[in-house]
Amino acid sequence: MTQRHQIRTIDLSDSESCLIGALSDTHGRPHPNLFPLLEQRRPSLILHAGDVGDYDLTEDLETVCQAVFVRGNVDPAGPMWPDSMTLHVKLGNTFRVDLLLLHFALVQFRLNKDALDLLRQHPAQIVVFGHSHIPFLGTDRNVHLFNPGSAGPSRMGLPTTMGFIEIASGQLRFKHLDLRTGEVWKPA
Repeated sequence: MTQRHQIRTIDLSDSESCLIGALSDTHGRPHPNLFPLLEQRRPSLILHAGDVGDYDLTEDLETVCQAVFVRGNVDPAGPMWPDSMTLHVKLGNTFRVDLLLLHFALVQFRLNKDALDLLRQHPAQIVVFGHSHIPFLGTDRNVHLFNPGSAGPSRMGLPTTMGFIEIASGQLRFKHLDLRTGEVWKPA
């Protein structure tokens, strides 16, 4: 099957810092606290790493701020969304962060072959992915790996979370937010 990869530049050069919201696995039923928490945090950009589940959600997220989406395994095939995306996020006059957004990326806490192939073709500092419904932050080959967890229905006793990537003064900070409590989520 041919994978469709898209490359986009997001110009946030009017600011030296930004907050990026990261979502995955909403499955057409976003957590009821998702939109109030997004409105409260006011990100500059929202990334959805697949399994959107309902096209209307894309339009709803666009009312908060610019949002980009990739296709997950429950989303329809076709031209609606790419299977993966490289994002060049420009901040200020000189700073740029490159992100790779896709649904499947890890096998046993390491980048899978497809993700590694994409990174070779489209180098990035951050890989944002979904699918497992498990919030994750790690590194592999000096690349930040970030799964925001599931912002949709809770499954198998897993937490319901979203992620944030803060870029300020050339530094990256990652956090997960528990959608039930609105507090920072950390593994037990």
